[in-house]
Amino acid sequence: MLSFDAVGKSFGDRRVLDGLTFDVRPGELFGFCGANGAGKTTAMRIALGVAEADSGTVRWNGVDVDAHSRRRFGYMPEERGLYAKMTPLDQLVYFGRLSGVRARDARRRAAEWIERLGVVAGPKDPLEKLSLGNQQKVQLIAALLHDPAVLVLDEPFSGLDPVAVDAMAEVLLECAREGAPVVFSSHQLELVERLCDRVGILRGGRLVAEGAVHELRRDAGPGRLRLSVTDVPPKWGHGVPGARVLVEEGGVTTLELESDGAAREALAAAQAVGRVEYFGRQEAGLADIFREAVAA
Repeated sequence: MLSFDAVGKSFGDRRVLDGLTFDVRPGELFGFCGANGAGKTTAMRIALGVAEADSGTVRWNGVDVDAHSRRRFGYMPEERGLYAKMTPLDQLVYFGRLSGVRARDARRRAAEWIERLGVVAGPKDPLEKLSLGNQQKVQLIAALLHDPAVLVLDEPFSGLDPVAVDAMAEVLLECAREGAPVVFSSHQLELVERLCDRVGILRGGRLVAEGAVHELRRDAGPGRLRLSVTDVPPKWGHGVPGARVLVEEGGVTTLELESDGAAREALAAAQAVGRVEYFGRQEAGLADIFREAVAA
């Protein structure tokens, strides 16, 4: 189990992490969410020894993480951590050897991963000639090449097309099935909701919500009244009392309604000028839960 225990960190007068505490269990995908500047990247860097905590500690299987145990970690930073002038295969072999993998095994594993993830590159193409999505795949392979026991990934799905997202998601699920704790940050909340066993939402260096998505939904209450309507005049929803406009695109206006009374009035108004596509109570999604948590 990977554990953050009361981890604190400041940069000058700015408190970035404030008693951050959570666990990632073996075989679990943990989604680490928060607005920009919430402290996600700093927490991950502390786990990998790139930054040092002012207080608290990070433990793996009950023991403080040190340089020796970090050799079992796979880390994917948000920023590119690769060499632009090297070919993907050569630098993956290099990173594999740094992690203790023999050269022959590193080359074989790298070639297998390049094929599996569909990295598009000529045999002599340096990394800088690859698309951002293919560079992202190479960076993931660098984190996986030494068969890590723990995965810590900062925005691993950034820049990927839907097919590549599915391929990377399957890799992470496979690592979790093999027993590794997997923690990753992402702004793609629908993906976090689909993949993760548990989610932690960070605000101001503190976890303000944590748990399985179904638990967070339960805590969010019975759901929100929503109304979707087409063929209404532009900006129509902004004039509806007791309503908040959620979507205005493709000819569809979707409103969130603050009360049953507001819902009745909005439904009558919509029926008078347009065509109602949906009216009812919707369970909160992770995006709704996230907005509430970071705005509180």
